[in-house]
Amino acid sequence: MDITIALEMLTAAMLHLTGTSTPDRAWKTLFKPNDVVGIKVNALGGRQIATHPGVVDAVIAGLTTAGIPEENIIVWDRLTGELEKAGYTINTSDSGVKCFGTDKRYDPEPEIIGSIGSCFSSILSSRCTALINIPVLKDHDLSGVSLSLKNFYGAIHNPNKYHDNNCDPYIADLNTHTYIKDKLRLVVCDGLSMQYQGGPSYKPQWSRTYCTLLLSRDPVAIDRIATILIEDERRKRGLPTLKDAAREPIHIATAARNGLGTDNLNSIELVTAS
Repeated sequence: MDITIALEMLTAAMLHLTGTSTPDRAWKTLFKPNDVVGIKVNALGGRQIATHPGVVDAVIAGLTTAGIPEENIIVWDRLTGELEKAGYTINTSDSGVKCFGTDKRYDPEPEIIGSIGSCFSSILSSRCTALINIPVLKDHDLSGVSLSLKNFYGAIHNPNKYHDNNCDPYIADLNTHTYIKDKLRLVVCDGLSMQYQGGPSYKPQWSRTYCTLLLSRDPVAIDRIATILIEDERRKRGLPTLKDAAREPIHIATAARNGLGTDNLNSIELVTAS
């Protein structure tokens, strides 16, 4: 997507989200100039189903209006090779916006929290003081959906261990770690396209253009709303509900019980920006 269009969409949403009148004030409500901001994207599956680089460029433009130097911004995911395949330009130098994968940069000792015992990406644990999570709008063949909460499976060394029981309570427990919970400032769900069946890998027959960005400071609320959008699309296409398909995203309710946000639709204010 062209950065100009993405920036217009993002700016309108940020003004609604923060209740401010100008883009610089909007970003300054969430970030300080001395923050080191990690932008966690989802590059798994290649360019067709990854976080769009144009959306990330728009976020970077917003951060710089808040006075954050480009050198203090890191675009990252699990593997450098996956980022390249998704269309990102890798930069490991000291100048400009950095972009690279964790690769083997994991902490030497695992962190234990609830059902999770994992070594975290050192990008997350040691380098970033603030996080922006930019997942994509897609379903998942085990957890039901792969949205903001599950996107942090790309921050640990052993996500393959945590897919039983529709990934519950593992996804929720992971997100309660202070590395994530205390640093997360903003979620931007990239819904420029939607995969409503066959995820997490790209399946063109079950993917469509959607032209939407969802913003929230609450990862549970945004996953709840995004799940409804996926379920609505499945219904229109004559597909069973995720529950009937034996992959209900129960981790969202668990995350709410763990105090990570709300999944109560009566408590979620949904505002449409145009």
